Amino acid sequence: MRVAVTGAGSGLGRAIATRFAAAGADVLVSDVDLTAAETVGKELGQPAIELDVTSDAAWQAALDRCQADWGGLDVLVNNAGVGAGGRFERIPLEDWDWIWEINLKGVVRGCRTFVPLFKDQHAGHIVNVASLAGIMNLPAMSSYNVTKAGVISLSETLRLELEPYGVHTTVVCPAYFRTNLGDRLRSPDPGLAVLMDKLMDSSPVTAEDVAGQVVDAVARKRFLVLTHPDGRRSARLKRLAPRLVDGQVRTYWSRLRSTLEREGS
Repeated sequence: MRVAVTGAGSGLGRAIATRFAAAGADVLVSDVDLTAAETVGKELGQPAIELDVTSDAAWQAALDRCQADWGGLDVLVNNAGVGAGGRFERIPLEDWDWIWEINLKGVVRGCRTFVPLFKDQHAGHIVNVASLAGIMNLPAMSSYNVTKAGVISLSETLRLELEPYGVHTTVVCPAYFRTNLGDRLRSPDPGLAVLMDKLMDSSPVTAEDVAGQVVDAVARKRFLVLTHPDGRRSARLKRLAPRLVDGQVRTYWSRLRSTLEREGS
């Protein structure tokens, strides 16, 4: 199996690359940080490249590398992403542009680059890493929610559009787990960064757990992967009892809003 993983220099991407390599796959380790990618690639004995997911030229270079080294690709994992949050009116448009280009258009660019190859091969698998945030849409996370909901929508569209060509699609929707997402977090509300850090630390789910579910989903050709038990319950409850979930979210937002306003920010 030939696999390309974006954002594989650290966090979930690194865990996914490691899990695929351990299963015997050839893995192209890519990251915007070339040093990080090369470090992981050396550890795994796999090739590594610099890949800025906002660059068409970088995506073309990744495609060229896969074709030159392996004659194609079997699995594309669009994992690279950044975090953002804050009260809606306080988020500058520049931050909307930043997260849009990475979290959503980065995935679009990856799919646009490799879908023609997959269709020509009449085989391939796209894995798009979204988030439970794209389903639950909690307050003070508007820009992040929108990009991840967009990834889910794109994945649902491609699932059936590409199916006749032998191309499969998986969308992964994790809740909080310990990763380095907060390292590049942008937020006009500092209290949100503190809250996210606490939620990540309190999660019993690890990056390795999520990576295992990703590899299993590819093997089983599963579309939707809700990685956390509480995330599965929340998504199910939102579908079956939306008023109850609305009440829970209102309570959550009331407490968070009070905290943010008390901070004077």
